[in-house]
Amino acid sequence: MTTDIPACLNLDGIPSTSPRDDGVPYFSFDPQGAWRVSQGSRLYDIEGCCVRLHEAFKQAIMKGVNCSQLIYAIPEFVSVAGHNSEANFTRELFERFLRETAALPEINRFLYLYDCQHLVASIQECTKEVEQVLGEFYLTFNTESFFFPPMRHDDGLRYSTSPVTTKLFAYLGFMLIRMHSLLDYTVKVAFEAEHLRQDFSRYPKLSSSSLQYGDRKRVGFNNELGTLFETCEFMTFVETLRNHVIHDGLLDDMPKAYEHIKDGVAVEKFVLFPDMTNGRFDRFVNRSLFFGREDKINLRLPGLLAAFQTRQVATLERILVSLQQLA
Repeated sequence: MTTDIPACLNLDGIPSTSPRDDGVPYFSFDPQGAWRVSQGSRLYDIEGCCVRLHEAFKQAIMKGVNCSQLIYAIPEFVSVAGHNSEANFTRELFERFLRETAALPEINRFLYLYDCQHLVASIQECTKEVEQVLGEFYLTFNTESFFFPPMRHDDGLRYSTSPVTTKLFAYLGFMLIRMHSLLDYTVKVAFEAEHLRQDFSRYPKLSSSSLQYGDRKRVGFNNELGTLFETCEFMTFVETLRNHVIHDGLLDDMPKAYEHIKDGVAVEKFVLFPDMTNGRFDRFVNRSLFFGREDKINLRLPGLLAAFQTRQVATLERILVSLQQLA
């Protein structure tokens, strides 16, 4: 970390050289090159669940098969072609290789296993994406000038609309969209775990290939308390935000970031969020972006992500139970 970047990024947009004593979460620089929130993150718990899911899928799909012996006879393309950019395969080449190796024992079972594990890997990578984007949001929020060129401003409250504020809203929108991506991926993994293919006479299609979050009712533990599949205000909130950003437009008709200036210096920064009730925007006919409650989303984002990840852990643990019953 370079010396001109602060040690702590704070939720009010005012960086500091050390953590404050107010108990509010802050971001610090991780040795791996990312900004990590000081409390609430379940990133490593999710990673641990996913590692166990990789193994649980292997145990369930390879039940009764000497996997440790056969795996050395399986060509590398079975695990990477069609999934990984390091595999320089066209679809036609992949199909030809499958025809030429069709006699290898249990090759279709291995193909299916790696497809299931690919779904789990997508959850791992998407979870990291969301945390990384959250850190980038606060890095920009704390360190970049909302107004260009930077200058001294009169005391009071001012807003800026600029490339930096556009970037802040882009980070926010992307994070909301990818959180919903995790909902889709998790439904697929949960349904696949409950409907594992048994016929490997040919390369089987995933049971969950066409499912999305709206299909969660087909998962055995749908609406279970504390999971991502529970019908509740929080999950309605996540769905509402994603659907609005994807289908209906921006979260402000002119994205703005605010600064409270005192003695010529910003003492607080914030981004306003539309009023919501029971997880849905307060709507009147065509109008759904009311800001009467002055909800500062920058103060709530780490808590929102922590709540989402807590449900994510509970959901993945529940999927593990389904798989372990089959092994």
